[in-house]
Amino acid sequence: MAQGTFERRELKYLISAKQKKNILDGMKPHMEPDEYGRSVICSLYYDTPDYLLIRRSLEKPVYKEKLRLRSYGVAKPHSTVYVELKKKYRSVVYKRRVAMQEQEAMEYLSSGKKSEDNQMMREIDYFMSYYHNPKPSVFLSYEREAFYGIEDFEFRVTFDEN
Repeated sequence: MAQGTFERRELKYLISAKQKKNILDGMKPHMEPDEYGRSVICSLYYDTPDYLLIRRSLEKPVYKEKLRLRSYGVAKPHSTVYVELKKKYRSVVYKRRVAMQEQEAMEYLSSGKKSEDNQMMREIDYFMSYYHNPKPSVFLSYEREAFYGIEDFEFRVTFDEN
């Protein structure tokens, strides 16, 4: 079963191809590719008509939140996708997500109709209500190589490009 709750500290760096190679070489004895390995990440971000969520995010506040629909690979109607609430407070990222089929997720996010009721779905419902049913506003796609620590499987390193 896929993990539905995450708490992480994220550090992001812009690096060169040579730096990436050196990092990959150095981490080889300590890291393994994760379940997705190298994959295409597709994210559809939701926002208000006046782009309140992204404007707040760009202000670098102590607390910020966002809603997105994420797939690993290009989603088809029966693909598993994730409806995610991502919150950041004092540099710690908290992510709550629910796995569902793409067609079910799209219907839920556009109409509020859901096939199950649980705590995470209620949190997403609250977010949708609070922000007056945000709509899809930005689609991002990129390639990711993801690794986890052999000694500490919660330690992750990802490389995003393209």
